[in-house]
Amino acid sequence: MGRSIFYVFVPFLVLLVITSSACLLSYFIALSFNDPAILRKLMIRLSQIMLLLSIFPVSKWLGLNKEMLGYAPFKIMFKQFGRGFGLSLLILLPVFFTLNVLGVHSVDMTKAWTLGWVAKKIGIAFGLALLIGFVEESVFRGLLLTSLRKYLPAFSAVLISAIYYAGLHFLDSKSPVSEETLSLSGSFQLLSEAYHNVFAMQDVTAFLALLTVGLFLGVLRVRGDMNLALCIGCHTGWVTQIRISKSMFSIDLTSPYSFLVSNYDGVIGLLVAGWLLFVLTSYWLFTKVIKL
Repeated sequence: MGRSIFYVFVPFLVLLVITSSACLLSYFIALSFNDPAILRKLMIRLSQIMLLLSIFPVSKWLGLNKEMLGYAPFKIMFKQFGRGFGLSLLILLPVFFTLNVLGVHSVDMTKAWTLGWVAKKIGIAFGLALLIGFVEESVFRGLLLTSLRKYLPAFSAVLISAIYYAGLHFLDSKSPVSEETLSLSGSFQLLSEAYHNVFAMQDVTAFLALLTVGLFLGVLRVRGDMNLALCIGCHTGWVTQIRISKSMFSIDLTSPYSFLVSNYDGVIGLLVAGWLLFVLTSYWLFTKVIKL
């Protein structure tokens, strides 16, 4: 039991080292440019880059190769990505349809609705989503989930990786930084505030929705060996749809059904959490019936 608890908290210790290093480096960069405004964004971006780069030394330390992390040959990954993207449409489009019918979402007619504008928004959304999907899935369903499965049962590994995935979306600080407050101690104070925001659980519905997203992607990952691209495609599809929705739809927070979405992005919330739990439960019951 004690060993299991140790492995649960090892990723947190690694994250703490990475974010602290990013905080230190960001401070010196902001100081050299004499631009306090870039400190917060630098801390976020450098932490993300370091998390991605950590895959290589941690994988080597744990004796994991790219196949064990879930990477297949390119042609296979391309096909997996397409299937995952298609799955994302099947999963999330009913959510958007429901929110539109209930009046929570509506088409924003103040936008410049031209073919070029729509194509540009879709292209930007897909490009950013692809980057986010690749990075986050490589870290969470690649390195983290694979590492945890070496020491924990599959269900525990999926759950813990999902908790880390959901929590890290709230690792941020909104406090402004000025020339007067730009200091090394002030930088670490920002980092401390960011961690406080994770544990404060200020948006419980968004956390629950992201947790179910992590569970869904985790279950998808453990159903095969070299299938990480399936998760990347699904993740990319979800983020693409959410970004397109934010660009083209408005949210009516006065709607009696607005509680179904959160303030995080106007999409994820109780509806997404409930829908994904329903899908996961249905899948579990289906596997029990056909005894997979």
